[in-house]
Amino acid sequence: MRRAAALITALASLFGAAIAQDAAPDRRTLSLAAGYKAQFLCSGIFNGGKSGAQIAADELTNIYPELEPVLPSLPKASINRRAKTVSVRFADDMPPRIAAWRPFLGCSGLPTGADASFVENLPRADVDASAAPKANAPWPDGDALPKGALKHENAALTDAIDNAFAGEFGGVTSAVVIVKNGALIDERYLDGYTIHTSQRTWSVAKSVAATIIGAAVHEGVLDVTAPTGIPEWSRDGDPRQAITLENLLQMASGLGGRSAGNRTDDVYFGGGLVTEHAVANRLEATPGARWRYANNDTMLAMRTLRAAMDDDAAYLRFPFEKVLLPIGMTHTALETDWDGNFILSSQVWTTARDLARLGILYLNDGVWNGRRILPEGWSEYVATPAPAQPPRAQTRPSRGYGAQFWLYQGYPGVPEGTYAALGNRGQFIIIVPAEGVVIVRRGYDYSGERFDGPAFAAAVLAALAG
Repeated sequence: MRRAAALITALASLFGAAIAQDAAPDRRTLSLAAGYKAQFLCSGIFNGGKSGAQIAADELTNIYPELEPVLPSLPKASINRRAKTVSVRFADDMPPRIAAWRPFLGCSGLPTGADASFVENLPRADVDASAAPKANAPWPDGDALPKGALKHENAALTDAIDNAFAGEFGGVTSAVVIVKNGALIDERYLDGYTIHTSQRTWSVAKSVAATIIGAAVHEGVLDVTAPTGIPEWSRDGDPRQAITLENLLQMASGLGGRSAGNRTDDVYFGGGLVTEHAVANRLEATPGARWRYANNDTMLAMRTLRAAMDDDAAYLRFPFEKVLLPIGMTHTALETDWDGNFILSSQVWTTARDLARLGILYLNDGVWNGRRILPEGWSEYVATPAPAQPPRAQTRPSRGYGAQFWLYQGYPGVPEGTYAALGNRGQFIIIVPAEGVVIVRRGYDYSGERFDGPAFAAAVLAALAG
């Protein structure tokens, strides 16, 4: 009887604790939720040019299930449009979570506990944009299209895009851009969106990172076959010194982690640093022997570039002056943590047209207007299957992996050699070298209802062939 009573008491205590936890999120969850809200409001407003209503509907819904129910309980955000900051309170005894915007580098989440005075300490990118193409330059350098462009009579292509926006391929589509042989064939945007509306790329950013790394290889700054030289691993005997840049690009570092490789909340919106979190994991496998999708591998690749350059000002300028501005990606922000580490596993904000320009660069094997941006053969390198691959499905087509790009293998209507930059919520650039085609789709998909990229690509390609 006493044992039964004790068990009942213990169960009641546990049940009560669970109810209390549901009713009152812990301090860490509140801080992360406030950081998420501050970060997405800041980026959506100052990078994306979006209204508060658009951000509330698109960016703050259908998100991580542990955070979404907490957001409505947080106080209203304080938006300072002059200072370009967003603050969200989460506790009475702590400063609010703050995200602050800077030109080129977008919004950075301040460390938890920092007040607005810390904004002065954030790094800035001293970028010379004078040589960048003007907005009224002809496509693809600028946004001016030839007379009559986009007024095709391809009914099948129109139907495919109509179906994308109608949800026939799944998800919620906000933008589609179709390019063939460098020409912009068609594009469509969700009501309220324009060619200048920027969205977060999520993991499409990884392919942007690979492009910046490629430019650094072309400049002689990096060698993909060499060890990373990451300073945090420099102690004598640290086995992580064996990890090469190529291992990181191919998601084969061998590093472990406490959570799934696509969840790095402490860095993304927790106010943590790449150099605190991404470098901390220990080896679980021989570098190069195991494929494991990991945001940290991409962040570490960019950490490798920062260490190799050993010049933070030059490091912050490099992506813009060597890649983005020369190819007309003038509506793209690469966000950093508060110490200036690029978070290029996810935190890039850009337009559909800018992503199409990136795809064109790869179709041209890294050459833009006669200027070589990437090493010869880099397009083939990122699209070559890495030695270690994701698990393959036996009964249906599946995706392989190259170097920060996914490889489409065996999908009906999609030619072999097609590869893609893919991101959460249905962001993608599909590059089809066999047809000279780039397909960009942006969206706000949610769990269980995702956009079928290969099926849409097959429909677009069939329409273009017809």
